[in-house]
Amino acid sequence: MSKASARHILVPSEEDCNTLKNMIEGGEDFAEIAKVHSKCPSGQQGGALGEFGPGQMVKEFDDVVFSGEVGKVLGPVKTQFGYHLIEITSRS
Repeated sequence: MSKASARHILVPSEEDCNTLKNMIEGGEDFAEIAKVHSKCPSGQQGGALGEFGPGQMVKEFDDVVFSGEVGKVLGPVKTQFGYHLIEITSRS
């Protein structure tokens, strides 16, 4: 079975998500931005979600984590919780 590790930033709007993505792509630290801006409790750990398998996250999140490019900041990804920036840190 596939396993992945990822970190994410959750914000209420697509606009916020795009602004933060531009900051990260401009060289700012993903973990620091997560600590300041993420509405998910994982933000305090730099957005780290640990390791998980398919079906453990909501479908929209899963689809990106198990098909997207590892190491790249992906998103905005809309879920029932808001808008996510996702970085897949590993997948096997």
